[in-house]
Amino acid sequence: MTQDPKDWRPQTRMVRGGMARSPYGEISEALYLTQSFAYDSAAAADRRFSGEDPGFIYQRFGNPTTQMFEDRLALLEGAEMCRATASGMSAVHVALQGLVRAGDHVVAGRALFGSCRWILSQWMPRFGVDVTFVDATDPAAWADAIRPNTRAFLVESPANPLLEVTPIAEVAALARQAGARLVVDNVFATPVFQKPLELGADIVVYSATKHIDGQGRVLGGAILGGAELMGEAYRDILRHTGPALSPFNSWVLLKGLETLDLRVRRQADNAVRVTEALCSHTAVRRTVFPGRPDHPQANLIARQMTGPGNVVAFDLGTRERAWAFLDALGIVDISNNLGDAKSMATHPSTTTHRSMSESERLEIGLTEGWVRMSVGLEDAEDLAEDVLQALDKV
Repeated sequence: MTQDPKDWRPQTRMVRGGMARSPYGEISEALYLTQSFAYDSAAAADRRFSGEDPGFIYQRFGNPTTQMFEDRLALLEGAEMCRATASGMSAVHVALQGLVRAGDHVVAGRALFGSCRWILSQWMPRFGVDVTFVDATDPAAWADAIRPNTRAFLVESPANPLLEVTPIAEVAALARQAGARLVVDNVFATPVFQKPLELGADIVVYSATKHIDGQGRVLGGAILGGAELMGEAYRDILRHTGPALSPFNSWVLLKGLETLDLRVRRQADNAVRVTEALCSHTAVRRTVFPGRPDHPQANLIARQMTGPGNVVAFDLGTRERAWAFLDALGIVDISNNLGDAKSMATHPSTTTHRSMSESERLEIGLTEGWVRMSVGLEDAEDLAEDVLQALDKV
């Protein structure tokens, strides 16, 4: 009996969604390393390019392995369509550029990854797009920022690096009233713990480099949403500007999706234990973690997310103390990545958010004492012990 994959539960979708086997009946998805494709005749090529006949034309436009990754992630996210990109930042860039033109206005949460903030504050204004940054946790701030020419909203939730959470449903309603589209970067929550499309978002973006790969191997990104909007906003820009995901990276990300649920839930459990250790030590001035009742948006998190994620942020007071902690770690790596099987910690002010001015960092509360940690798959007690011994040296 043929089953509709939409009837499957999420874990089954992660393992089997989008599978398109060749005549050889392979169990592991086929890797199609080809830039281009052949046609039976000139007339067949004409029909393929015109869209009359389905099929692949060129790797920049699509690839069978990449299509499987896109279909699987769309099925997991509950989206009608997914388009893969070469990196998370290319996904964010295309997601915004496809929605606006010169003379338009964007409203964005002020707490963003440094490169996202640069695109909005430095890049898009070069092409006549105005941007207003707001406190993403406050719906009134979003409402006050709307102009007649507002066309897009952008949020990260939880946000990088201090994990503030946006009321997505309320912001989505404001976007609809304004005739704008809401783009949500869901990388910290992952599709396991949060579904922005169900909350009213129009577009979801991922850095697949993070949890979806989850083992430090490849770059990748994804844009997901309704088929009509995805076609209107992104079909041509993706075809003609070329941020294509390589077939090999697509294959790696397909294999990453198979274990995503297991990894993310284990990482979240480990993060709870690490956070307990952090909160027990007097060297830590403040700890922010979406799984704690003292998170500023704890009630919202309980309604909007089904799990806390694996990232924790904590304030040690000064850059010197933060660096001393990082240098004393024995198991946890100093690295600016996150979502990996290996635990990693970084100093955001001098790494991920270095491109922001000091005033921009202070605006989101990012002083130089903050450390951001991505908790991995090691033994939770080993991680807690490593964190505590490093804190003893601060």
